[in-house]
Amino acid sequence: MAYSSIPKPSVYFNTKLYTGNSSTNNITGVGFQPDWVWMKNRGATDSHYLYDAVRGVTKSMYSNLTTTEDTKSNGLTAFGTDGFTLGNEGDINGNGNNFVSWNWKANGAGSANTDGTINSTVSVNTTAGFSIVKYVGTGANGATVGHGLGAVPKMIIIKTINNSAENWYVYHASLGNNKDLLLNLTNDATSTVNTWYNTTPTSTVWTMSNQSAVNSTDGNDHIAYCFAEKQGYSKFGSYAGNNNADGTFVYTGFSPAFIIIKKYSGTGGWQLRDNKRTVYGNETLNLNYANSSSVEQTTDGFDFLSNGFKWRNQASDCNGNGNYIYMAFAQNPLVANSGTDGVPATAR
Repeated sequence: MAYSSIPKPSVYFNTKLYTGNSSTNNITGVGFQPDWVWMKNRGATDSHYLYDAVRGVTKSMYSNLTTTEDTKSNGLTAFGTDGFTLGNEGDINGNGNNFVSWNWKANGAGSANTDGTINSTVSVNTTAGFSIVKYVGTGANGATVGHGLGAVPKMIIIKTINNSAENWYVYHASLGNNKDLLLNLTNDATSTVNTWYNTTPTSTVWTMSNQSAVNSTDGNDHIAYCFAEKQGYSKFGSYAGNNNADGTFVYTGFSPAFIIIKKYSGTGGWQLRDNKRTVYGNETLNLNYANSSSVEQTTDGFDFLSNGFKWRNQASDCNGNGNYIYMAFAQNPLVANSGTDGVPATAR
């Protein structure tokens, strides 16, 4: 049985839907002060906007683009105790438009970390296994950066802040330390560079080559989002598709609230699904792609269950003849071993 020490996952991760007003918009109901906010216009071909408390308010980045960090004075203007405040930036607050936001809790603006050969600024929530790390590249082969998790990260997402030529690089434990994926592209996991220096992350640091996207020689800033696995709250794994309408079941040990899925044995988009958009019984219908500005899509054939998720289609980018990685966060654990706020997971 997957016991969890996090009885109420929504105090560390939560999906919040909201409607834009083209003015000051105080979004509440997240349930905590978010430190990483990822937003998307559900009905328009606008980019994904990513903000975090380490880079600071008004500093936006885009998961589907390689562009540098933008300063938008009318973007996300404040991280509040129960959400965030937006200005009149149309892509994330257009009047009458519907938006989805995915929110994670770290620990504010962060503090200095000297665990690696490269010093970093780290905002970390060790309970939830999430940290935001900002550092300046040195271009040194074998350089290390402290992540603050106190546990080995299972997934790391890195982007150069001030170089528009670089992709978003993703380390995933299921792929090992000699392969990577690109969040803004559909490429498979065939690696052409030794990004992670053939070295598995430790409980204190991760290691990099002199690949400029993660460790530039010209002193560029980098931002990293790091995740350690917490039983009953988060899971970072892989599965094989069966190319059948009675699709693969993936055990997570909890009822999912949010999932990202990517095919790594071939090309495929980064699917983002959550439990707050259209749901019929166990079936979740709406998804976006992290690598694309496309409007929200509606598809059938995907179930959020009490202990994992299951495909009921054979689409190539999720359940074809191939292999896939995923990251998942809980709505409810199967069993919580502390606290009184947890609700045992059940199928809808």
